[in-house]
Amino acid sequence: MSFFAARSRRLLIVALTVLFALGGNGTAQTLDPVKFGTNWLAEAEHGGFYQALADGTYRKYGLEVTIVQGGPQINNRILLPVGKIDFFMSANVLQSFSAVEQNIPTIAVAAIFQKDPQILLVHPSANVKKFEDLKDLRIFISNEGRATYFQWLKTNYGFKDEHVQTYTFNSQPFLADGGSVMQGYITSEPYVIEKRTRLKPQVFLLADYGFDPYSTLIETRKSLIENRPDLVRRFVEASIIGWYNYLYRDNTAANELIKKNNPEMTDEMLAYSLAKLREYGIVDSGDTLRLGIGAISEARMASFFGKMVSIGVIKKTVDFRKAYTLQFVNKGVGLELRPKR
Repeated sequence: MSFFAARSRRLLIVALTVLFALGGNGTAQTLDPVKFGTNWLAEAEHGGFYQALADGTYRKYGLEVTIVQGGPQINNRILLPVGKIDFFMSANVLQSFSAVEQNIPTIAVAAIFQKDPQILLVHPSANVKKFEDLKDLRIFISNEGRATYFQWLKTNYGFKDEHVQTYTFNSQPFLADGGSVMQGYITSEPYVIEKRTRLKPQVFLLADYGFDPYSTLIETRKSLIENRPDLVRRFVEASIIGWYNYLYRDNTAANELIKKNNPEMTDEMLAYSLAKLREYGIVDSGDTLRLGIGAISEARMASFFGKMVSIGVIKKTVDFRKAYTLQFVNKGVGLELRPKR
């Protein structure tokens, strides 16, 4: 090959490389900056969002996403209505109802967890044969839990206030009392208890007994929906794709990013949490099998709202329909990514 031919070939390669970087049409690809706040440190429960970031799905949808971690002393939720972040990962739909009651201009646009991962766990030696047996045991529960799902437990299963001990997110009092109950998440506390005691605790997922709020919702500002609905659509759809890929495909890059952001996270913990997300259908079950991950049902929202009104957790005057929108979900996005069963 002559000098001029070799030089021409190199120039062609450079030109094609530049053209590819510019999006194939000679113009720079413009990515919309987006800040997404989570409600805790990076973990498998955030996996789909990290997957969409790590594997380029957000960029494919024209988004430059920054994930802003939450944590013990960080409340990202307050940053959403004031415009410091664009989307927020809320704990459950009770927060969305509360936003309506307090006239906070935020709204849920997708429900990533179809089942709330909240559990009660008990020592294997406690001779508990059914869920109802828990009501007569001492229970360690947080103040937030006592104000919400414990009220439901009292009404529906006869749990008693006098049995409650405040849970401070320290498992030692539970471990010291073999006849006690402790709150937790299906994706984490059972793993920690088993690692410490070498005993596998019994777990009861509240969602399987009737406490059925949506969890890990994507919230945004109403003004963003009004002014930039396509941005909201792209973020929701890219996140849904991310969750399918995290659950069912190679999630190595996402897990590496999670560990980078949260050095205390381990491969074993990530694998355990992901296995429980799959086993219990936390993300992909029920309506999502037909409508896709992120699905929201009007009937289910109304049913859960009614339950919370009946036990005094939410005022009946709250217009719960203002807490969410179906504009960006229930469209079957990503269904083809679920493995055939």
